Amino acid sequence: MQWTDDAEAAVKKVPFFVRKKVRARVEKEAADAGKTSVSLADVKTTQARFLNKMSNEVKGYQLDACFGSGGCPHRAMASEVLVEKIERVLVDADLLGFLKSRVPGDLKFHHEFRISIADCPNACSQPQIKDVGILGAATPGFTKIPCSACGACTEACKEDAVVLAENGEARAIDFSRCVHCGSCVAACPTGTLEWGKKGYRVLIGGKLGRHPRLARELPGIHDAQTVVRMIEDFLAFYKSRSTRGQRFAQLLGDADIDAFAEKWTD
Repeated sequence: MQWTDDAEAAVKKVPFFVRKKVRARVEKEAADAGKTSVSLADVKTTQARFLNKMSNEVKGYQLDACFGSGGCPHRAMASEVLVEKIERVLVDADLLGFLKSRVPGDLKFHHEFRISIADCPNACSQPQIKDVGILGAATPGFTKIPCSACGACTEACKEDAVVLAENGEARAIDFSRCVHCGSCVAACPTGTLEWGKKGYRVLIGGKLGRHPRLARELPGIHDAQTVVRMIEDFLAFYKSRSTRGQRFAQLLGDADIDAFAEKWTD
């Protein structure tokens, strides 16, 4: 559906965490009214109705993913199945019922438990500012195939994590720099580099608001089954501590994150 310039400008002023929902609702209501384009008046009408009835839209959690198989050329992991498994865990946790039992008055979107999954370290879905962030990870390793010193891996690596010998051959990976994107493996034409451990990095405790904080990464790269178990553990902690609808990130102190890190070190 076509949007007028002033309608586009107006929807961009909507807070980013509800912008997608507002846009979809505007287009639906305009289509239901038989319109083929969206005007500024349509945006204002739908926005006011949407925000006034926000509590009806709250479902207790937000689960976001990046482009995935829809077009991301950088994905280290395919997370579609993991997204489905995590959503089942979130639904089974009945977070909406939990919030209704804890929060006085109407629920708002900021009460929801937020999880974001990105298939690569580019992190388009902003996992660093969510209660739980999940990043696809692929660790590079070496085969016995000799390196041709072509330089493709160092050109592909934006972190300068590939260590070269004096003759230009790749000899090691500096894992203090490596972000486990797998770009060097994909670029290697000889097969000298190979996929090592693949899985997910997990971050917890991120949030925006008046006192923003970036999520802290827990050690290790975890398989999908372990990530699901970690989510169940995080939800149990959250439901045991949240008495007035506080976010998971608000409830986590450094000692709590350290305890999770020790428990889930692989």
